[in-house]
Amino acid sequence: MSRLGFRLSRSVLSTISPPIARAYEWAASYPATPHRPLLDMSQGSPGIPPPQVVRDALAKASSDTTGYRYLPVLGDEGLRQGLAVEMKRAYGQDSDILQEDVAITAGCNLAFVAAVMALADAGDEVILPIPWYFNHQMSLNLLGMKAVPLPTFASNGFLPSIEVCRRLISPKTRAIVLVTPNNPTGSTYPATLLDDFLTLAQEHKIALVIDETYRDFIPTGAPHNIFSNTQWRSNFVHLFSFSKSYCVPGLRLGAIVGSPTFLAQVVTTLDCLQICAPRQIQVALAPLLPSLRGFITENSAALQHRHALFRDNLPSTWIIGSQGAYYAFVKHPYQGISAEVVCKQLAMEIGVATLPISFFRDENGTVLNEEEDRWIRFSVANVDDEKVIQVCQRLAECDKIFGDGT
Repeated sequence: MSRLGFRLSRSVLSTISPPIARAYEWAASYPATPHRPLLDMSQGSPGIPPPQVVRDALAKASSDTTGYRYLPVLGDEGLRQGLAVEMKRAYGQDSDILQEDVAITAGCNLAFVAAVMALADAGDEVILPIPWYFNHQMSLNLLGMKAVPLPTFASNGFLPSIEVCRRLISPKTRAIVLVTPNNPTGSTYPATLLDDFLTLAQEHKIALVIDETYRDFIPTGAPHNIFSNTQWRSNFVHLFSFSKSYCVPGLRLGAIVGSPTFLAQVVTTLDCLQICAPRQIQVALAPLLPSLRGFITENSAALQHRHALFRDNLPSTWIIGSQGAYYAFVKHPYQGISAEVVCKQLAMEIGVATLPISFFRDENGTVLNEEEDRWIRFSVANVDDEKVIQVCQRLAECDKIFGDGT
């Protein structure tokens, strides 16, 4: 690499490098063959394209000569209204969600950045359950904010504790951020637990931000009842991604749902970060949302089936701690060997790409004990049923590399 003649940001230099890229560096060393290809369970990406009707609508929107102009900062009005209506289907018809509560963003990661920029300043604290979604912690670090880890454990299904969280709140705390269904653990937080976190946020006059990227992959019932509470706008901010539900991750579309009073400030951050989200996909999706519910339901059922295949074919010495939506969080059986070492060897020698728990924790934080450092995230979304079985078969070969786990 060439030498730079200028200094780099301390925030950038102190932020971890993108974990997915690191996993793919390991996988690049695997000698794949047509009969034994690389099996990628590292990235949470849809394994299927969007329906043909979406592709056709996108092509039509792209051919419109007026379709290359800016949209309003908060997004296409048709999509904002459509998402509000669709959310009533997801959360219940008594949900109090209006078009003016919705802002459309260029992906959910940007939604998170725009929201926290409106909530907190450099030096402030944001509580994140750990293991955390790494892009949340990375973004906070880049913004000079402190991610305060809220430990979760396999013994409780990786659910965050209200009482532990209460003890972490300080005068510098500006928000609690949850992800459910969770990335990386796959754990789905009960509605009652989310109610308790909202009450905690209200007591301390801070925001509760819930990233519900995977909300459409909960097999039973509404994710929660928060939107049925007419006071939800006082402390609650909802984040959403179209990437998973509608299988359009490369088109970058997400949303912030919150009080119009809050969104009036988010407009400032969005105007600087994106001006507007990509226009063509907004215009294409807006009239289609009601008709795509069946596609989402079928995809969710397919993921549930894939989880069952993974669970039924996983070698018995590999232990699932939690499972749901796109992910299974699994403890490998090899005592005294870190998950990062196992994942690296899995990619390079067995041809299975996964992510270790160390990618979902603060590199400068508490050192993992031997039991905690054996967890691995598997994504069942971007492989088909046959490949899920092949992954499990290859895991059975790991004893040749690491021993039998005793």
